[in-house]
Amino acid sequence: MLQYDIIIVGAGGAGLYAALETSKEKNLKVAVVSKVFPTRSHTGAAQGGINAALGNVAPDSPEKHAYDTVKGSDFLADQDAVE
Repeated sequence: MLQYDIIIVGAGGAGLYAALETSKEKNLKVAVVSKVFPTRSHTGAAQGGINAALGNVAPDSPEKHAYDTVKGSDFLADQDAVE
C-alpha cells in the first residue's frame, strides 16, 4: 500500500502551490491527486488562466483588464470588486 505524509487533492493553482511549498519540507512524502490532467484544471481553463494587467505593455491597461474580466463573466461579476 502506498503511504504519504500529505495528500493534496486538486492540481490547480492552489494545489500545485501547496505541493511546491510542502516540497520545501524535508522528509515529507507528498502526493497530488487530480481527476483531470493538471493543465486542464479549472485554473487553466477559467478565462485562459490567471492574468494581470500591469500597464507596462501597450495597449494593455488595468482598465482594459477590468473590462475583459467583467465581459468574460457575462457582466455577472461584482464590478466594484473587479475594479
